[in-house]
Amino acid sequence: MQGKIIEYVEHGKFICAAIMEDVHQRLRLLNQNGREVNLPQARVVHQSRQGLNIKAAHDLIIKELQDTAKIRQQMTLPVALQDVWQLAIEEKELSFSPQFLADLCFGGTANDDQISAMIRAVFADPIYFKYRDDQIQVHTPEVVEQLLTKQETARQRQNMLLVGAEAIKTLWAGGIPTAWPEQDCLTIIGDHYLFDKETPHWEMARELLKEAGLTRPHDAFHLLVKAGRWQANENIPLLRHQPPVEFSEASMAQVKTIVDASQVMATTGRLDLRELPIITIDGASTRDFDDALHLRETTDGLEVGIHISDVACHVAPGTPLFKDAEQRATSIYFPDAIVPMLPRELSEGALSLIKDQDRAALSFLVTLSRDGEIKQSRIVRSLIRVKRQLSYYEAESQINSDRELALLADLSKKLLQRRISAGATIIPIPDVVFHFTEGRVDGIRLMDVDTIMRTLVSEFMVLANTLAASFLADRQEPGLYRTQEPPRKRLVQQPEHDIYINFKQRRFLARGMLLATPKRHAGVGVEQYTTTTSPIRRFLDLVIQHQISSILAGQGARFSEREMNEFSSLIASAQTKVNLVRQLRHRYWLFKFLENKKGEYLPALVLDVRNNKVQVVLQDYLFEGDLPANQAIRPEPGDTVRVRIAKVSPLDDTISFEW
Repeated sequence: MQGKIIEYVEHGKFICAAIMEDVHQRLRLLNQNGREVNLPQARVVHQSRQGLNIKAAHDLIIKELQDTAKIRQQMTLPVALQDVWQLAIEEKELSFSPQFLADLCFGGTANDDQISAMIRAVFADPIYFKYRDDQIQVHTPEVVEQLLTKQETARQRQNMLLVGAEAIKTLWAGGIPTAWPEQDCLTIIGDHYLFDKETPHWEMARELLKEAGLTRPHDAFHLLVKAGRWQANENIPLLRHQPPVEFSEASMAQVKTIVDASQVMATTGRLDLRELPIITIDGASTRDFDDALHLRETTDGLEVGIHISDVACHVAPGTPLFKDAEQRATSIYFPDAIVPMLPRELSEGALSLIKDQDRAALSFLVTLSRDGEIKQSRIVRSLIRVKRQLSYYEAESQINSDRELALLADLSKKLLQRRISAGATIIPIPDVVFHFTEGRVDGIRLMDVDTIMRTLVSEFMVLANTLAASFLADRQEPGLYRTQEPPRKRLVQQPEHDIYINFKQRRFLARGMLLATPKRHAGVGVEQYTTTTSPIRRFLDLVIQHQISSILAGQGARFSEREMNEFSSLIASAQTKVNLVRQLRHRYWLFKFLENKKGEYLPALVLDVRNNKVQVVLQDYLFEGDLPANQAIRPEPGDTVRVRIAKVSPLDDTISFEW
């Protein structure tokens, strides 16, 4: 083989070389680039019949190799490779020698250069043939079709990359692109930002951004904002974790068929309570009123009515609205928005207990002594009409002049004290309230959860929920019960307003559970507990309302224990996702606000000191964080310190503190 010209492929390029020595299936070569190479014989793609004088000067050998390479590189086939394939596919064989196909192509006995040109053409266009083991294999029509499709896909991808990157550059610079690829590259980039490698086009998204010079972690986010696809403060956790937001067409069609409460009254024989002095007490911005109260003084004591919007009579199991509510499990309340469990036309309209509107309700009528002892109670399906709609502030300002409100407030205190005596754990940690102006947070305040009116409403809702649980448990009917073991350690007996104590006590609380059988709820201080007072906002409450209403109507339990267990699993799964999304959005807006306080010192309470870390809670924002231990500062749990915001990034969901 010495002196023969061979060809091999290196980094996708054909290289001509002369065999200087052949030893044990390995060739010592001098190639066209003047390099001496040791090559396994198996890597030889083509061996020419002609040879050259290896005893000649290396410069002459290299010159001849370069001339040969140039000829073969420039040589083109006289007919298209597809035409050669059309002839070859008619043969019985699907594998041919390069010589045979070159002869077929060039119309005679092909020389070394023509054979090389044939092989090079096969390597350059692998659609119709494949070179393997010194043979050229013919692809079947099916394989050719697949490869052509793949080639077209690659072409479109490359076009998208080139055109899309230019369009992205234009967008980033504030311009308007004149052309976009057929496929929406902004959607691809958005999906990549949200789901990283879980999206099928993540590689394309990464290449688009790289080609456009957008390589920083959140460039994709800012690009989507510039393009108008996302808002400047887009709810990324909502998009990323995808709890249901939109309602199905079938659900919206069902909304239109919801009958009003007076029609329900006429067909179901509800108890008419429209003359009672029923009021709602809620937040000033609340629109989805699902609970109301009344109080009457009777000879037997004080009659309190806890009236809950009867969502069940409109949203039946198996209907589109019920299925949508089941998927959502709850309304999601963000600092800047609400994702309702039911369409707003219902949650803020037909099912909301709006003043002067007749509404179907499930009413808990309870007679209590002035000490808060329950004398008698019953649950009825009713028709009600709210007479007054008060905010917490309005109700509290009227308490001294309004006997009904004063009596309700006094009763609520007695009910709370009874629960505490029964072992309830009350931890009144304030709510963190954001104030927005034109889409940005310009203030954060802490709002007490145990004001007179909030306690009033809360205690009567707890009472109704306890009665609902007893209603099902006493009849041994299937239900869903919220349960909780006693705290692992009790730090408080009565409600405390010490943030340090409350945060510490919260850490010792047992995890709550949702079971199909009744069990004590130590946190609430009752033998069995469920929730049914917010059927507009919580799927669990809607399920319990259905169960009670069905029994009251003499139809027995609506759901079996098996169905209740299924609901429990669905609720737990959905609630986990909702809690995560809600927490992340809360942190985003808090960090957005704290961006403007970077470098400032803020008051904080020390919660714990361990493992070279100091755990603190920012007093003004109730946010927990860690600091590295500092030898110069040795705080103790409960101490008030000042910490400096070192770094904060809302999009990264990160914040760090320094002493």
